[in-house]
Amino acid sequence: MYMRNHPDTLVAYVKHFGKIPGNVSSAEMKSIDRQGMNLSYSLKSGGVGSVHVKFDPPLVGYDEVKPRLLAMKADAQEALGMLQSPKITSFRMPSGAVSVLCILFGVAYFSLAPPRGTSLSPIPTNISDMVFMPAHTILGVLGFQPFLRTIVQTTAAIHGLETLYTWYLCGRYVEGPFVTAAYLSATAVVGFPIWADLKKRVQEKRIESVMKAE
Repeated sequence: MYMRNHPDTLVAYVKHFGKIPGNVSSAEMKSIDRQGMNLSYSLKSGGVGSVHVKFDPPLVGYDEVKPRLLAMKADAQEALGMLQSPKITSFRMPSGAVSVLCILFGVAYFSLAPPRGTSLSPIPTNISDMVFMPAHTILGVLGFQPFLRTIVQTTAAIHGLETLYTWYLCGRYVEGPFVTAAYLSATAVVGFPIWADLKKRVQEKRIESVMKAE
């Protein structure tokens, strides 16, 4: 079995995921299935025990076993101070963010369209009417502008909370004020795809560090 060659990793699983507070001297994997793994352990004081570590979410197939165990190893070793937290030094715009941005722009265009004959300083009235003519036409037929405004307000509130979460992630894993500012501003506009990709990059760097150490 793959993990038999990594006794330190099994000890890290027991300490972190099994939440065993004592000084664990050794550990052994007894069984594993798609729901989790059963580990036995010995303490330096002479005590012994066993823990069940759940997989969240459960494994889909055999090919997922090693990547999941490596990811869990990185999480455990980082939490226990055995592995330095990875640092992100550049901003990356995920591909899915462009589609989300287009959708948000469309919703904002229709929901914020001013009534006909209204000037938007410094835009003249005739230019404003020309720019928002498609919105006026469609909204005149469907009449769901108040509903769209509610969507915009709700989305803005959600993105605000997501920006706070991104700030937390940046504090732990991002280096440099400009990279942090890029992630915060992008999350404020796009939301989920930005911080999800940041977490993905962090996990990739964790696993890269683990693989180098093996």
